[in-house]
Amino acid sequence: MSATDSLFQSLLKDEVSTYGQLKKFTAGSVIQQEDSYIKAIPLVLNGSLKVMRTDVDGHEILLYYITPGESCIMSFLGGIHNETSKVKAIVEEDAEILFIPVEKASEWVKKFPEWSDFIFRLYHKRFEELLTAVNAIAFQKLDTRLLQLLKQKSELYQSKEIKVTHQQLADELGTAREAVSRVMKQMENEGLVQLSRNKITLL
Repeated sequence: MSATDSLFQSLLKDEVSTYGQLKKFTAGSVIQQEDSYIKAIPLVLNGSLKVMRTDVDGHEILLYYITPGESCIMSFLGGIHNETSKVKAIVEEDAEILFIPVEKASEWVKKFPEWSDFIFRLYHKRFEELLTAVNAIAFQKLDTRLLQLLKQKSELYQSKEIKVTHQQLADELGTAREAVSRVMKQMENEGLVQLSRNKITLL
């Protein structure tokens, strides 16, 4: 059963199939740049995306992941108000994405209760994730944030072995690679992880 089958029924599913444009992307592909206008809303069918925010100095930080059956609420809000994107969306795992035209995504809110319910539930989930991200930055030490990120990635990939570099982790946490490497070595000494080239194993 596909993500659209599990989410939507009858007429809405027909319209999603009619107006949606299916595309495949490899890991690392950027599907939405900051400051660009949003023409379509991504609905992830397979794989995953990560949504990043960049500050004026070019530092990035991870806001949340988008997994199968989910979309990007910030793209939806920006698109229906004809505003430029405030975030960047990058393919985390090879992904299959259905792009819904903005005008249809907006029209369906009034036309289909299940689509409206999907959007509001998504908004609620993303709002909680953003609060978690803000709290982590404000109140948690780097080692706690790093361990939480590794656990997120482990759940995402459904594996204890995570293929990621220290630089990628630093980018997602909005910190320096040297700081991540220092904390990772400390975590290895404590028996929490095992480090190897471009791979981290949660113990």
